Amino acid sequence: MNDLILNELPLFKDLSLDEIKKFIDKTNSTIKKYSSGVRVLKSYESNSKIGVIINGEAQIVSEDRMGNEVIGHHLGRGAIIGSTAAILSMENNLTSVESLTEIVILWIPYRSLIGVGVTLGRIHGVIMKNFLEAFCRKNILMIQKIELLSQKSLRERVILYLLQREKVQHTEIIQVPGRVQMAKELECNRSALTREIVQMQREGLVICQDSHHMQLIKENIK
Repeated sequence: MNDLILNELPLFKDLSLDEIKKFIDKTNSTIKKYSSGVRVLKSYESNSKIGVIINGEAQIVSEDRMGNEVIGHHLGRGAIIGSTAAILSMENNLTSVESLTEIVILWIPYRSLIGVGVTLGRIHGVIMKNFLEAFCRKNILMIQKIELLSQKSLRERVILYLLQREKVQHTEIIQVPGRVQMAKELECNRSALTREIVQMQREGLVICQDSHHMQLIKENIK
C-alpha cells in the first residue's frame, strides 16, 4: 500500500496514510489489479462497490441502439467508477468500464461506506466531502463530452478535443490515443479523422510529432 501513494489520490485528500489504512480496513475495501483490455465493470450487471482508479487508464464504453460502441470520457488515476450502479442498485447500469492499460482499482463496498460513519468519525466526513467533489468533477466531464459532440464539423470537434486535453495535461504537446481510439471518442470515421488531421497539418493548425503526440497552433485558428 505504501508503494501506491494512496494519500495523493483526490478521494483521500487531507488524510494520513494511517487514516487511509484504517478506512480500508473498516469498510472491507479491496485492491485489485487488471490487465489491459478488460471490462472491469460490465453494462447491465449488478455492482455493489464504488471503484477508485489507483494506477492506469480506462474508458467509459456504451452501446447505441444499433449495437455500435460509443466511447465516453477517459479515466485516469483518482477517477471514480461504478458509483451509479452501486448507489442506485434498482437502476440498470448502461455503461461499461474498459481498462486501456494495466490498472489497479480500490473497490469500496457502498453499504460499508455508508455504515462506518460513527466508527470513523472525522475520516468518514473527509471521505464523503471528497466523494462529493469527485461527483462534481464527473459532471463536468459529461458536460465537456456533450459540448464536444455538439460541434458542427469534424474539424471543430478535433480542435475542441485537443483544447480539452491540453487543459487537463497542462502542456502544449498533447498526448492523444491512436487514430482508432480517437475516432471512437469523437464518434467519427477513422479515415475521415485521418484526412482531417492531415489537412489541418497542411494548413498549419496542428503539428503531429508522432501518432500519439500533437500540438495545436492556436494563433492559426480562426
